[in-house]
Amino acid sequence: MNTPTNPASDYLTDPRPLLNRALNTGGTVIAGIRPGQLTDPTPCTEMNVRTLLAHLIGVLDRITALGEGKDPFAITEAQVSEEAWSDAWAQAGKRAKAAWADDAVLQLPMALPWIQGSGAEVLTSFLSELTVHTWDVAVATDQRPDWDEAVIAAALQVIQNVLPAENRLALYEAISAATGADEVAVPFAEAVRVPEDAPAIDRLIAWNGRVPVGGS
Repeated sequence: MNTPTNPASDYLTDPRPLLNRALNTGGTVIAGIRPGQLTDPTPCTEMNVRTLLAHLIGVLDRITALGEGKDPFAITEAQVSEEAWSDAWAQAGKRAKAAWADDAVLQLPMALPWIQGSGAEVLTSFLSELTVHTWDVAVATDQRPDWDEAVIAAALQVIQNVLPAENRLALYEAISAATGADEVAVPFAEAVRVPEDAPAIDRLIAWNGRVPVGGS
């Protein structure tokens, strides 16, 4: 694993370097997908590899929309040809980086149903989603990437602050009521218990309701 720089003191004021590192890991995993694996199931059970890749690129496009002051929920998920996922990921990453290139964007007030604060604080909330879904793709395609410890540490700290270990249905019922939604879609199961000395990636995955894979 890469050696962390100083995530505890740096990422809350400027998460862009960690976002770039998360994008690099995602790019490595996407490049490692073999022909024929796009229809394979993933730990995100409602998605196969192809639909999860489209979702991941959609996450980057929502990050771009936030940086540009647009509605992130107006984004539709990407339609990408079979052989172009790596290029689509790279281009989506470039758009996201450009949208957040101005330091002033980090100070703008932003809000999502599950978090509100400065642009920097909202941007940090995507580190977990990007990393967990990268893990989903890696597991589905038999890959063991070199997880970036600084990214994992920041993602775990953020998701533990945003997402309680239990009673997540109640949380999402409150979010649904606040947004006027008729149905409650709970994207996370309750946190899975793992040893305190488990690898950081396993603790992140477990907090997101996934069962870690041995040696992940």
